[in-house]
Amino acid sequence: MTGPAVAGAYAARMADWDIKKLRILRTLQELGTVTATAEALHMTPSAVSQQLTGLAKALGVTLLEAHGRRVRLTDAAQLVLRHAEAVFAQLERADAELLGYLQGEAGQVRVGAFSTAIPALVVPAVQELRRTHPGLAVAVREAEAQAAYELLAEGSVDLALSLAAHAPTPRDPRFSRVSLLADPLDVALPAGHPLAAEPGLRLADLAGEPWIFGSSGPWSQITTTACENAGFVPEQAHAAADWSAIWAMVAAGMGVALVPRMARSGGIRGLGRGSGVALRVLHADQPRRHVVAAARRGSEDAPGLARVLAALRQAAAAQTARGSADTAEPPGTVQSS
Repeated sequence: MTGPAVAGAYAARMADWDIKKLRILRTLQELGTVTATAEALHMTPSAVSQQLTGLAKALGVTLLEAHGRRVRLTDAAQLVLRHAEAVFAQLERADAELLGYLQGEAGQVRVGAFSTAIPALVVPAVQELRRTHPGLAVAVREAEAQAAYELLAEGSVDLALSLAAHAPTPRDPRFSRVSLLADPLDVALPAGHPLAAEPGLRLADLAGEPWIFGSSGPWSQITTTACENAGFVPEQAHAAADWSAIWAMVAAGMGVALVPRMARSGGIRGLGRGSGVALRVLHADQPRRHVVAAARRGSEDAPGLARVLAALRQAAAAQTARGSADTAEPPGTVQSS
């Protein structure tokens, strides 16, 4: 027989193991008579007999034998039921898992997120979900804005985290957007910089400074937009996208840079104390970058996805609270790092 013929014969043979008829056989084993089985299953005795005759014919074995005025199961029937019990148990597990999936307690949600969002938002959300919904798995994929939305559109991820400036517009019919966080931008200066302790420091005070930011992409646009809103175009002295590299160059006195608070609290390597950087909160300017999550339109109400979104909102609220605590000092105070 050819491969398709073998597969067809196997499928036909598996169809002989009719679950409904196997349940009737199991009930007969439990109750002992056709009449009791019929009553329990809301069937007629003749229908029970017909179903079991059909099962025996399909399997090619004798399932029942006369025993006085009753019937009893043959050894072949006992063998069939031993295997059927394993099938019933697996079906129960599948049913329970499917119910969990429908209730958002099981399944997998795939999340695409930019680098600083992963330690600050995604990891805390996953940790909370592992505690509250251990059957719900989250698969994380690092991707910047454009790539994340391409993955979302093609179905490779279920949720994309990005900066609002680089997300599809709210009018895009393909996606639903959810605002998560307004992430403050602080300014990093060399610790010995003359303005490091300047009271009421503003971005405009740094118009003549050499700036460090990416040569392209989201961070370049965010830095230039924040500075333009303060009335100047920043002079880019060095181009870097990695936060530890930017931090090291600031510490070396090579320039100043805007640093998202989420990058620091998210534990980005190199952004720690004792590194020769003075970090100032820009109370007057209050520049922000806005973090959003997006899902394919219509999918955001799926139970599993909704639970992940709720956990991300919770992580974003905690991040906002931590960021507010970090700026509890009076304006003009230097945060040495």
